[in-house]
Amino acid sequence: MTDLKYLIGYPDPITAQVHQLIDNNKLGETLLKRYPAAHTIRTDKALYAYTVDIKNASLKQSQPLSKVIYDDKIKDLHHALGLHTFISRVQGSKHKAKNEIRVASLFKNVPLEFLRMIVVHELAHLKEKDHNKSFYKLCEHMEPSYHRFEFDLRLYLTHIDLFGRLY
Repeated sequence: MTDLKYLIGYPDPITAQVHQLIDNNKLGETLLKRYPAAHTIRTDKALYAYTVDIKNASLKQSQPLSKVIYDDKIKDLHHALGLHTFISRVQGSKHKAKNEIRVASLFKNVPLEFLRMIVVHELAHLKEKDHNKSFYKLCEHMEPSYHRFEFDLRLYLTHIDLFGRLY
């Protein structure tokens, strides 16, 4: 049986269905049926604009973003798909703070729903630092289909490991 490292913690009936899709060589077909095409947000500038639009619609009172970029250095997808960093420093009598979001470059060529899930996840960290109930509730507020997109993204990452990219 195939190791489903992106689906650890999911119930056995779910992982059994995924194993069946893999064994029948239907995982890619299933994903392409749900998500037929990749998005067109390819540049850091476009990613910044996309992220700020979501932030302005859902988190009006949150801190501003100083940078949003695709990052080639995010390689270990099992541990991180994107990163939110908060940099705080004091220069003289002034306190400077910056919020940055870095998204793994893999997400340049995925369906918009997967990119949105990652962006929503990282934006939620502006308000909630930990992955707790409030954090996921905020994610669902910004994207009602957050959990479905997250699960399907995990399926896609499994597909990449086993068969390569679809998009």
